[in-house]
Amino acid sequence: MEISYQLRSIFHIHEALSQGLSHFSGPSRAALIYSERSEGPLRIYDPQGLMDGWESLIEKIYLKSDTWRQCQSEIVEGGLPVHTLPQKGLDLAGLVSRGGRAMSLFYQMWFTEEHSTLCSTGPVERWLEHAACLLAHDWVDEQWFYTRNSYYVIREYARHAIRDYVQDRLDAKFGQTHRIDVYPILDAVLAISKTREEGAWPRGIVVFVDPAKIESLHYLVKFPNPEKLRLSNFKHVRKLMLAVENSDRKLISDGQKIIGVVRGTLPESRLTADFRGGHGFLRISGSAVCSFSDGRFHSANRKPNLVHLEELFLECPVLKSRRHALFKIVSSIVERAGEQRHGATLVIDLGPKPIAISGQKLENPIDLCNDTMLDLAKSLSKVDGALHIGSDLRLHGFACLLDGKSIQGENRARGARFNSALRFSAAHEDLIVVVVSSDRPVSVIHKGIDVSAGPDWEPLTLSCANPPALGEWLNDRVTSASASDWRERT
Repeated sequence: MEISYQLRSIFHIHEALSQGLSHFSGPSRAALIYSERSEGPLRIYDPQGLMDGWESLIEKIYLKSDTWRQCQSEIVEGGLPVHTLPQKGLDLAGLVSRGGRAMSLFYQMWFTEEHSTLCSTGPVERWLEHAACLLAHDWVDEQWFYTRNSYYVIREYARHAIRDYVQDRLDAKFGQTHRIDVYPILDAVLAISKTREEGAWPRGIVVFVDPAKIESLHYLVKFPNPEKLRLSNFKHVRKLMLAVENSDRKLISDGQKIIGVVRGTLPESRLTADFRGGHGFLRISGSAVCSFSDGRFHSANRKPNLVHLEELFLECPVLKSRRHALFKIVSSIVERAGEQRHGATLVIDLGPKPIAISGQKLENPIDLCNDTMLDLAKSLSKVDGALHIGSDLRLHGFACLLDGKSIQGENRARGARFNSALRFSAAHEDLIVVVVSSDRPVSVIHKGIDVSAGPDWEPLTLSCANPPALGEWLNDRVTSASASDWRERT
């Protein structure tokens, strides 16, 4: 059976979107709800099950209401058939959504995960809007070249999504009179971040300001010939950053040249690159947009993802007041280990009485609610072996050795620290083990299972079947849920 070019277009843009977002934000799925005509049925394309669990809200928004059909006049009066009018996303916690309307494809709404570590949803929203724009274009063009071209554009859209978001923020806040050119700044930020000076990665802040505001700043030092200090001369800029390293001073640029060094209040219309050694952050008017490392932009705020640990704490018998304090203590130790890029293991003992673990004992357990003692515990986490933290918010030992019998699910690629944690937690159900790798990934292990492990989705394959109508999709979900309930009862 021949596959329609419309279905082929959906498949390729969906596949490229999933791949691109996975590189930018970590493992990411995508889904699409669309209608070709204003009077036509809605269809859903969700091969990875992203929308599972949202059935009741999807039904309320799309089947029990016709609000989504309301079409602005700009779509039908004049303009090209592929001209796409962006649509605001749905308010679904845990999902980012954006869509568009066009004469060629009446309605689209794209969805993806809202990862807990996002600096900002803005770039992802621009990404989804562009997917809608390209699909509206491909919908009326049967040429294979354009479909494949859209695939490559969407997959590699990260830098453009960041630029579009920053440009939109600047336009909305300060009008279109500002003159900050974003693309050269993004190129310079990545190039400078990869440039070492005497073996050291860059540290310090470079602020990019609207040229119209440059003269109003109070300079500690202003360079007399800024034409010679081009931003594109990355090695020279890297050397100049030594003047602001480990201080409250900042280099000022108009987006083309380095103008001088300032301290103190800055204009709101600014873009800031905060270099922190091997990584850094890009901010607009003080709000984080994204991070950068290894020559790429990423959506992550680089804070440890301990959502799964927080969920396990909600189910443990520890008092609610202690849960919060325990989570803060663990988060603080894990964050320090990530910043200093050393491995660490934390055994969180939730039993009424701490178990005996082989390792360095303490005559008196350390009170981790005391900031001085917590800082000591952070230093002790560098020692080979695990920290032993009790539900009493005290450190009972360090350099602890974790052993146990071999179990299924071990991963030889993860090393001894990870696999020892799997074995030890499998033998002690009242324990949670947090493993921080030297390259920053954090694993939360309970009962011999890495509960923080990312999903292992099957590769996407192009099917000949058209995406189901939304009503059919909902009915199938209800039928499957009923069958599952019946099996559980019997």
